[in-house]
Amino acid sequence: MTRFFTLLLHGDRHADRVVPPTGHTAWLTSFTAGAMTFLAVFALALSLASGRMADRWSDALARTATVRISAPADQLDFQTRAVLDVLATTPGVESARAMTDEEQRKLLEPWFGPDLPVDALPIPRLVELTEASDGYDSEGLRQRLAAEAPGAVLDDHTRWRRPLATAAGRLRLLGLASILLIGVTMAAMITLAANASLAANAQVIQVLRLVGARDTYIVRAFVRRFTFRALAGSAAGALAAMIGVALLPSADAAGGFLTGLGFTGWGWLLPLALPLLAALVAFFATRTAAFQKLKELP
Repeated sequence: MTRFFTLLLHGDRHADRVVPPTGHTAWLTSFTAGAMTFLAVFALALSLASGRMADRWSDALARTATVRISAPADQLDFQTRAVLDVLATTPGVESARAMTDEEQRKLLEPWFGPDLPVDALPIPRLVELTEASDGYDSEGLRQRLAAEAPGAVLDDHTRWRRPLATAAGRLRLLGLASILLIGVTMAAMITLAANASLAANAQVIQVLRLVGARDTYIVRAFVRRFTFRALAGSAAGALAAMIGVALLPSADAAGGFLTGLGFTGWGWLLPLALPLLAALVAFFATRTAAFQKLKELP
């Protein structure tokens, strides 16, 4: 790592002349670094946004629960009042209220349309409760509800929270795996470009060896040139991707589903680290390829 920063900060202008500044390897290295960084920024943004969405939904569901009351029409109001009385005397329950027919119609509207006749259908009555900070005994509450209102069923949203937490973890893992795969692809492309450049400059390398240049001197020249090419290309790709992410629709404009796809707060600093990582990948990939190629040259 010390060699990496020394190479970037203290170059050798004479050694830099060993590597031609233009050619196929120049644009290939810059383009690969820029394209891979562009994709990495979007993979990172998607991973962070998905994690925020799952965390937000999980937090919202964690403090709320629903009591579903299925009873004959002549007993529905009686059991609803019984459930509200039980919840009002349950420690850890901050508030509870029965949802109106209009609210239940809105919940079912995405599946059945706006003209659903709630009054004519045997739809269960829903009671929404909010949990206090100290929480409540869900098993004890279920037993009390079974005794006071046989048709009442408590749903504490555990079956919803668990898949969300699992999905968040897998999406984060997928994002990290994508970034790792992008880094490996970048290293492979830069290695190929470095090998091509070394092979194209084989005669120059032979002359340098004849006049006493060491392999470390030659390697340093190639590594510095390719590292800066990767750094410049990656910086351009990161900037373009950040502009693209900033232009994405907000959570309100996207209907709330995307929940603000992109970066928030300190998250905007993460893409700025990608060019440095790209330069680090180029440094080690070129260094390894250069020493290996010099061993093969006569």
